[in-house]
Amino acid sequence: MKGAAFDPDARTEFLAAIRYYEECRPGLGYHFRLFVESAVRNIHDNPLCYRVLHAPFRRCLLQKFPYSIIFSIEPEYVLIIAIAHVKRKPDYWHERLKRHR
Repeated sequence: MKGAAFDPDARTEFLAAIRYYEECRPGLGYHFRLFVESAVRNIHDNPLCYRVLHAPFRRCLLQKFPYSIIFSIEPEYVLIIAIAHVKRKPDYWHERLKRHR
């Protein structure tokens, strides 16, 4: 497996969350980015360790931040579908599933 790829909406969510945390407290956005990048590396290295939500999509909960990473295991890479806040609009990302099935 060659790495991870982000759905365009997931990339936008990720960058928006970084900006939000950085506005809340300088440096917090940077820490959020590091947590997400570390989680994506862990997902890439051990994708089957994460709970299946809606096959073939899985979820990785972030430590210290109320976000989860929704992803699927593709033949050549891990596809990040969403960087989802766990308390806001649960399952909003389901509409993206149609693009990736």
